[in-house]
Amino acid sequence: MTLGDIIKKYRKENNISMSEFACNCSLSKGYISMLENNINPRNNKPISPTLPSISKVASGMRIELDTLLKMMGNEQTVDLTCEHNSISNLDKPKTLDVVIEKCEEPSSKSQIQRISRYAKLYSLYNQLSSSNKDKVFIYTKNLLSTQQMEEDLLAAHAMTDVEQTSEDVQYDLDIMNDDSEWER
Repeated sequence: MTLGDIIKKYRKENNISMSEFACNCSLSKGYISMLENNINPRNNKPISPTLPSISKVASGMRIELDTLLKMMGNEQTVDLTCEHNSISNLDKPKTLDVVIEKCEEPSSKSQIQRISRYAKLYSLYNQLSSSNKDKVFIYTKNLLSTQQMEEDLLAAHAMTDVEQTSEDVQYDLDIMNDDSEWER
């Protein structure tokens, strides 16, 4: 089922006009019409909605995003977009190198799960104030730094002739996570 098919069915079952549904989703009536018709009028090809748009549709339907993604079926592609950091392209959304096509292959389940996690994170992030968004970046950088130190420590132990027990590994990790062990 395409996203448009799902929207049509939802509107019919709930006796909701296209305008009312668009308002519930914070999307335009024209965009909802494009989704329902599954045609991009610019190129007459099937529409590939963005993840934020799909998230808004899920919100308008009062369901979880991952539930909606599972309902969409094999026919629908999802266009993952982000803002490009280049000043000249600041206002132009850029399609990532990956357009996820959902299929029946085993790898598609993990792709859908990744998309769902990304969408949840994106939704939560957009609810934050600007100062808290900055804190997310700082925390993420610090978390990655800690992860790298842990990986380096475990790799160093793996390169030695000394056999490392699980207790030794846990001791090393405890030291890494105990701020009192580090000089300031």
